Amino acid sequence: MIAGIGNDIVDIQRIEQTLSRGSQFKNKMYAPDEIVYCDAQRIPAQHYAARWAVKEAYLKAFGVEFITGHDLSLIVTCKDELGKPYLELRGKEKERFEAKKMGTIHVSISHTDTLASAYVIIEKN
Repeated sequence: MIAGIGNDIVDIQRIEQTLSRGSQFKNKMYAPDEIVYCDAQRIPAQHYAARWAVKEAYLKAFGVEFITGHDLSLIVTCKDELGKPYLELRGKEKERFEAKKMGTIHVSISHTDTLASAYVIIEKN
């Protein structure tokens, strides 16, 4: 049974401008392994924007109207051995998810040269 659906679309240039102001945003909003991954890409801003979209889409699927009170660095986009994205919740974000007795999280990410988008579906087991 589907417990929640969320999607988000992000302007890559907006993320790129924010990243250019210094590392505070990056270090506060992304997990260290996300930073390593994104910084290693040819166009890092595309990958940061896609991961931002995943964080926002997850919160919408989870049922959160505002991101206040959530640690977005604990909502982490990873890839499996085939390159398929998946979401890994850590720390208090994992505890919140488990407390609601949720199940499986499905993630889809896309981007163009200017936009990144993500779609998250949460199944209830």
